[in-house]
Amino acid sequence: MAKAFSRIPMLLLLLVVAATFILPSAEHGSSNADLNAADTAWMLTATALVLIMTPGLAFFYGGMVRKKNVLSTMLQSFICMAIVTVLWVVFGFSLAFGESIGGVFGNPLTFFMMNGVLDGAPWPAAPTIPLLLFAMFQLKFAIITPALITGAFAERIRFISYTLFIVLFFIFIYAPLAHATWHPDGLLFNLGVLDFAGGTVVHMSAGWAALASAIYLKRRYEASHAPANIPHVMLGTGLLWFGWFGFNAGSAMGASPLAVVALATTTTASAAAALAWIFFDALRGRKPSAMGTCIGAVVGLVAITPAAGFVTIPHSLAIGVIAAVVSNLVVEWRTRSTLDDTLDVFPCHGVGGMVGMLLTGVFASQAVNPAIELGNGLIFGEYKLFLLHVATLVGVSIFAFGGSWMLLKVTDLITPLRVSREEELIGLDRSQHNEALEHPEPALSVPEVAYN
Repeated sequence: MAKAFSRIPMLLLLLVVAATFILPSAEHGSSNADLNAADTAWMLTATALVLIMTPGLAFFYGGMVRKKNVLSTMLQSFICMAIVTVLWVVFGFSLAFGESIGGVFGNPLTFFMMNGVLDGAPWPAAPTIPLLLFAMFQLKFAIITPALITGAFAERIRFISYTLFIVLFFIFIYAPLAHATWHPDGLLFNLGVLDFAGGTVVHMSAGWAALASAIYLKRRYEASHAPANIPHVMLGTGLLWFGWFGFNAGSAMGASPLAVVALATTTTASAAAALAWIFFDALRGRKPSAMGTCIGAVVGLVAITPAAGFVTIPHSLAIGVIAAVVSNLVVEWRTRSTLDDTLDVFPCHGVGGMVGMLLTGVFASQAVNPAIELGNGLIFGEYKLFLLHVATLVGVSIFAFGGSWMLLKVTDLITPLRVSREEELIGLDRSQHNEALEHPEPALSVPEVAYN
């Protein structure tokens, strides 16, 4: 049975290859006169920046786990670049940005096998860059979202089951949220919900899926551990911070003043959050740590993501500080509970995303971005946007958590999610991949010594 099941992924990939012969492309590059070379150059750069965030996340997570699980944890991020890219080309871009079906799903046939993308009209929200570039930029968001979840169930999930889960998560959680939030006919978009670069679509969905996964897979047999390599965590943080400029500033869809605002708010929120995390630790008698600084910086990046192109720079400082303190408190609660969210994905990404979404409704300013339709945020004396974000937060949380829980159950019925006790204690590097950072040394034979 297991052997037969293992053949299915290769057969599906071969079917995709066969489709490339049945559906040949006769497209040519777009010659739209309105395309802007500067915008195109910046978005090419931003697309590359967002992609480098996934290897950055691999280092960030890989440095936090035990040494015997470093490779498996990093691979769980890397494999998303392969799986989601193939899904995106076949039907994923259509699910997220195809012709709207009820404001929740895109028609999977709209851009099936990227048909009509190469010579298609530019996306309405990105009129100065080729449609194909818009599709590739959005792909990088779809890649990193399931990768974020992996920190919650690190050190105890079967690799083949994980790959099936992220396929289901992409289809049934990520794509509907992306469509509803960013498509011109999307349900949340038409309500006026603001999500500049993915606080709702990326971080809240991944955060709630992480919480569902941590609860469903239960605790590890050895729950506490020391990080394998803190310098790797710092390297990962640097790559994430660097790539996040493409993540947020790229979401302006061009080399524009709005992109500059998004870049500025991104770096200031992250810096403020890094300081707030270690200063808040100091208030409780803890020493400033490299781990705390890195985690705080990432929480700031998460929180500013939905707000980056809607708030002022001073308000981005407030967002970073508030998010860091709230996430720090939730991490503290998590450590005292029985919840085994291995790398605190929900307290940092989920809670950080929710705080950022709410604070977008507080600080959003039409002076920064005139495209805001419902008016300014709560701090300016207007309440419509804030109340909408509160309602959306509740709805998206129920959808992402409940949907992820169902997908975990479906995956578990098809192929068990949890590794055995023996496989976990051996380490996933060996039990899942037959690899390891270092091989065990043979026992030294101690020569007998005669004592007189």
